[in-house]
Amino acid sequence: MAEKKTLAQELTKGIIKENPTLVMLLGMCPTLAVTTQAMNGIGMGLATTFVLLGSNIVISALRKVIPDKVRIPAFIVIIASFVTLIGFLLEGFVPSLYASLGIYLTLITVNCIIFGRAEMFASKNGVIASAFDAIGMGIGFTLALFAMGSVREIIGAGQWMGMDIPVIHNNPMLLFIMPAGGFFTLGMIIAAVNKFANRKPPVEISCGGEGCEGCPMAGNCKEGKEEKSE
Repeated sequence: MAEKKTLAQELTKGIIKENPTLVMLLGMCPTLAVTTQAMNGIGMGLATTFVLLGSNIVISALRKVIPDKVRIPAFIVIIASFVTLIGFLLEGFVPSLYASLGIYLTLITVNCIIFGRAEMFASKNGVIASAFDAIGMGIGFTLALFAMGSVREIIGAGQWMGMDIPVIHNNPMLLFIMPAGGFFTLGMIIAAVNKFANRKPPVEISCGGEGCEGCPMAGNCKEGKEEKSE
């Protein structure tokens, strides 16, 4: 039971609590460059998740075999192999997405998220835990790119996933599909995530039971709640 709980935590931590983009601020280059459209964000997120999952599994499986002195070069070779594979797959089956991602697809090799999880997690943990860690981080990264791409595409182009948005389509704010709009959108989403993640439950107070009628804090007062329940 404890093992399942641990794996569940590894899977979910990357979505909000340790989101690689919105919390740890990693992978900023593709985040800002390819998120002018929601579909580009999904494509880059899934491609990164594929590389992250494959490299985490292989690095974890070979962690006791790879000599410490050549650890980093070995990690780079493994990661680059999966990047090459996903590049071939996208070019063969989704050429339009491959063209949209451009050079940023090959730059996954040096993405801080990929290398960071390999160094900090996969090289120190088992294969299953590393796989769950990769999936969770990949989902968090994909959701962050999808959110950014959606906001920028809707406001900046008046479209979303190829569909025209009424009113906005005729009056788009082109700033949002430019670099400055990317920074602004990223900042707003990070602020919203921090607000949600750091939200605290209301604190109960006590006024000594002297009466709650007309008190503006009666909603948080435990005596007031008891009075209502009676």
